[in-house]
Amino acid sequence: QVRLVESGGGLVQAGGSLRLSCAASGRTFNSYTMGWFRQAPGKEREFVATIRWTGGRTFYANSVKGRFAISRDNAKNTVYLQMNSLKPEDTAVYYCAARFLGDSDYYASSLDYGYWGQGTQVTVSS
Repeated sequence: QVRLVESGGGLVQAGGSLRLSCAASGRTFNSYTMGWFRQAPGKEREFVATIRWTGGRTFYANSVKGRFAISRDNAKNTVYLQMNSLKPEDTAVYYCAARFLGDSDYYASSLDYGYWGQGTQVTVSS
C-alpha cells in the first residue's frame, strides 16, 4: 500500500515553470514505478511521464518531451515533475500514480497504476 500526496500546482504565465512534487508514504517507495498523468476539463486523463522503479529510466508523452522532466528521490519518498516552457494547453489537474515493480519502461496507461493521488491544479495563462 502507498499513499500519494501531490503539491506544487498553481497559476503561471505561458513560458513559465513549475515543479510538482508527490510525496509517498510507506517504506518501499523504491519498489514503485511512478507516473504523472493529467486531466483537462472535458477531456480524458492522459499520460505525461513515468520513471521506473529500478535504473531510473524515464519515458514521456510527445506533447511534453523536452519541456518536462520527471525525477525521484528515494531517500525522500518523493517524485517530481519539473515543467518548463509551459503552454496554456498544459492546463489540467495533474495526478501522481504508482505501480509496484514492473518490467517495462513504458507504463503509459492509467490502467497500469494501482495507486493515485488526489491531484493538483496547474493553470497556465496566455
